[in-house]
Amino acid sequence: MARILVIEDEQDLQHVLAYNLRLAGHTVASACKGQEGLALSHAQPPDLVLLDLMLPDMPGTDVCKALKGDVTTRHIPVLMLTARGEEIDRVLGFELGAEDYVTKPFSVRELLLRIQAILRRCQIAKLPEAEAPIRFGLLRIDPGAYRVWIQDQEVQLTSMEFRLLMTLYERRNRVQTRALLLEDVWGMQADTETRTVDTHVKRLREKLGIAEGYIETVRGVGYRFVTDPAPAASAIK
Repeated sequence: MARILVIEDEQDLQHVLAYNLRLAGHTVASACKGQEGLALSHAQPPDLVLLDLMLPDMPGTDVCKALKGDVTTRHIPVLMLTARGEEIDRVLGFELGAEDYVTKPFSVRELLLRIQAILRRCQIAKLPEAEAPIRFGLLRIDPGAYRVWIQDQEVQLTSMEFRLLMTLYERRNRVQTRALLLEDVWGMQADTETRTVDTHVKRLREKLGIAEGYIETVRGVGYRFVTDPAPAASAIK
């Protein structure tokens, strides 16, 4: 069971969410405004944030950006709630580091299942065997702290980018299709628009800089993490 922060200005929906989350065994804190939600996130960090994008004092995207840009809160998974369902809005949410994106109106049962999936992924990431530091050529990863360095220069990744990197690294030399990455990293159905994966891989490569060659594109299939860092590093211009 988890502590969940609901940042939603629509009172009726806020009450419905809080009721059903408590019924599922979770502890719930609520905020009607973005600044209030940020303050609660720092005062008592939740295990997950349910974030409405249309808030009275600031856009939910700015709240998400603030959470992911602060070292003390960037590990907190964010599930966005919004009436906007366009692909560009979903992509923007994922680029900011959101774990998932649910369009209103939605099924409370589906929302609870999505929350459960996110919490389960986060719990697996915290298992002791995932804590050992990783060194791979120019790359150094601290899985327990969600931190990454390239030649001792820390790289700021969102939680989604970090999970994508770890998934590719752990499956080195095995091609990961876009559909498989969507299911395993995002927990999304394989028939969802695949540009989400391409967008995240592009941004991840940009952040890896001189180590971008570690992630190879397999045309028409997906992506693959190299097994030997030396050839990839020597191929970098």
